[in-house]
Amino acid sequence: MLKSLFNWKVLLNLVVAIGVFVGLVWLTFRWLEYHTNHGQEIPVPNVINKSVYDAVKILEDTGLEYEVDSAEYNPKYKPFQVLKMHPISSSRVKPGSLVRIVVNPRTWAPITIPDVINKYTGLAFQRLDQVGLKIGDTIYEPSIQKDALLRVLYKGNAVNPGSRLPRFSVIDVVVGSGPMRNISIPSVVGLSVKEARAVIAKSLFEIGLVEHEDGSKDESDIIYYQDPASGDVRDQGMQIDLWASKRTPAELRAKVEQLNSIYRMKVDTSLPPVHYDEVPNYQEPSYDPPAAPPVPKKETPKPEPVKTEPAKTSTAAGAKPSVTVTEKPKSTASGSQGSGNKPATNGNTTQQPAQKPKAKKVVVE
Repeated sequence: MLKSLFNWKVLLNLVVAIGVFVGLVWLTFRWLEYHTNHGQEIPVPNVINKSVYDAVKILEDTGLEYEVDSAEYNPKYKPFQVLKMHPISSSRVKPGSLVRIVVNPRTWAPITIPDVINKYTGLAFQRLDQVGLKIGDTIYEPSIQKDALLRVLYKGNAVNPGSRLPRFSVIDVVVGSGPMRNISIPSVVGLSVKEARAVIAKSLFEIGLVEHEDGSKDESDIIYYQDPASGDVRDQGMQIDLWASKRTPAELRAKVEQLNSIYRMKVDTSLPPVHYDEVPNYQEPSYDPPAAPPVPKKETPKPEPVKTEPAKTSTAAGAKPSVTVTEKPKSTASGSQGSGNKPATNGNTTQQPAQKPKAKKVVVE
């Protein structure tokens, strides 16, 4: 077997196979060197701070490919100025390599208006400021949505949420100031339903119930009754109910009278008006300190004559001895205080006692 292995034919085939393998490997590497420009490198030129037009021309002349990308707008640099590049300058790359450059855009990228319609002004203004919009004029308009943002205006035209505007654009906003009071209700009887809707909306009211006589929803039906009635005053945003038919209001007079009995309340003016008394508010009692007693006035007493009353004699048995009562004269000295009360006398009648009896001197005989 070994003899057959070292046969010259076998050895020849082995040498040929090795030669073919080596040749294929050599050819492969030569093809790769030619295809990849092995050993050929060129320096990357510096295009930072140049305009994008000049940078593209330099890269093309050097034999390099390029890719342009934009960054966020920076007002410190000029529009279309190259800010960054990769690979960096002075790097060595093969001809035809890709160089990526970052350029400052011409202005801010447009932003999308957020959905702030019918939102409270505090929240709406905050969201508009976050996306980079500036609030200009605030226009107040009567609306039942008080302090709600109704519309967004850009250069006098209304813009819807989702529209794109330049960053830092100045916009005007329309805000509800609350409903208007005591608005006269318009008359829509005789108009079509479509025309009535436009009149009611223009008068700042809303459509309520719309009842068609035949049950259809034809906008061309004629209004023959409305509630509240025309001429009444209501606040903005109140609903107006409508009754419509293909017939004219004159042909539906009986139906109108029936509706009047339901929706038009008659006031009996023969009854006396109702009088309402107001209940006084309860007040806590106030406690005043007691008043100081008045200082008695000093009066100079007048001298009174001494009066002697005759003693009465009694004939009855066991009668008491007569008593002579002599009044004590008052002192006339200055500085003394007298009561000022005089005893009442009436001739020889018995003396009536005074309110405050005075001291008397009694002599018994």
